[in-house]
Amino acid sequence: MSFLGNLFNKGPKPVIAHSQTEKLDFLKASTNRPQSPGFKTRPDEYYVVASVELGNTTTKCILTATNLNSSKSYLLDKTVKMTRDIRKPKPDEEVFGSTVWGIELSKESVADLIKDTVLESLHKANVDMEKDLDFVVRSTGVTAGFATTQEVGKLVIALADGCLNAGIPPKKMAPAMTTQQLPKRLQNFTLLDNISFDGAVVSVVPPRGREVVANEMEGELVTAGIKLGSKWTEVDYRNPCVSLDFGSTLAGRIVNKEEPYANTIGNFLGLAGVISDSLARGSKQVDPKGGAALDLYDPKLLRKGDQKKAKINAQEAHKLINITKVPEGMERFGTVPLDSTRAKDAGTTLIGCDVGTNADGLGELMELGGQFYDEDGLPTLLATMDHVSAIIVDRLLDIAFEEKLVLPGSILGVTGRAGITGRKPNLILEYTKEKFDQVVFVEDGLGLGAATMARCMNSMGTPKTPLGGNQGEHCILKKRMQLQNKKT
Repeated sequence: MSFLGNLFNKGPKPVIAHSQTEKLDFLKASTNRPQSPGFKTRPDEYYVVASVELGNTTTKCILTATNLNSSKSYLLDKTVKMTRDIRKPKPDEEVFGSTVWGIELSKESVADLIKDTVLESLHKANVDMEKDLDFVVRSTGVTAGFATTQEVGKLVIALADGCLNAGIPPKKMAPAMTTQQLPKRLQNFTLLDNISFDGAVVSVVPPRGREVVANEMEGELVTAGIKLGSKWTEVDYRNPCVSLDFGSTLAGRIVNKEEPYANTIGNFLGLAGVISDSLARGSKQVDPKGGAALDLYDPKLLRKGDQKKAKINAQEAHKLINITKVPEGMERFGTVPLDSTRAKDAGTTLIGCDVGTNADGLGELMELGGQFYDEDGLPTLLATMDHVSAIIVDRLLDIAFEEKLVLPGSILGVTGRAGITGRKPNLILEYTKEKFDQVVFVEDGLGLGAATMARCMNSMGTPKTPLGGNQGEHCILKKRMQLQNKKT
């Protein structure tokens, strides 16, 4: 750190990949601009993807357009609704699960919410469903009310029903098998004639065998999304890497650097944003049943918080927070269904975050939030939430390093509302400075991950600016082709 940095007690500035917002009409116009004389390159083309997600706190449709030459992605629209506002299941509808806050879900109620969210987003972005939209990826962070990892599939089907009810053609939710199945404008950008989709997303394969945790797809998407978002920075966030997604629940991966495909050797799961939500609810300044930390967040108030007292409060809160390597024999941890035996067989270590046992300690955390609010006020409570999240990151990573899962040279990537808002990036950077040389924070990691997965499923890589492979190395297309030829 420089002399001036020490003098003013300023640490390194976090590297944050902010979403770049643009209008699709402007991007489309740029593809038709004349090229410079003597400089031949294929015109830019944009791949438009909708990420449709039902989360414990928010339900979103995020529309992105990715430049298929540069791999840079632009945000067209982000429509966000509060999941707590989903309509109640009707008497004749089957309740097949609930959010971590106990909001009951039926197939029909989920489909209705998704339909409305998707149509609103497309309208706001002026994106034509038939002509402009190329692909839709559905995902969910809601795992609390499900008995097994397989039952989460019912929710994914409900998400698909919502998209279909909105009028999205089924072909836009399934990968193309041949180049000819893609729109003509995209056929020069696919590598389907050279390589087929074999399950690897940006050169990472999931744990071997059947699904080991219910939030496995979330971990896959956010890892891919951080890789795409980092293209707006100088950080080469490729393998080996560690990803953490701090939505309402925790997701993320620890990835090695095997080639052509790296392995998922660690998986994060459990509670994340709901921990801050509980502290917020305890203040009684938000709805005690549906309120979230987002409802309280105010950057002006946050700056008035007592950081020293906030850190002390966070350490007190962490006495209720259980962060550990998930023991064998567990079927659920931090509300997330899992198969610990299958995870062990797959060579994947599970690291979880819980409050009490499967969130039964959230009530105590709410009481503590009320105490903090009464004693220190709202600004310091907001600061406390930032410190709580940063310490969660530190404790999770301590276990990952103790288990010798993190390879030298790994880069840490963080996304999600409870990981990138407020002063969390600065605090996380401070806690991890001895663990990682580089850390990158990415907005909308899940949405960017959907855009990336859609490209992978249709073999739309960018060999000159690869997302997959290892840091500082060339594209792995040739190695992938050799691998697939060996199998045929």
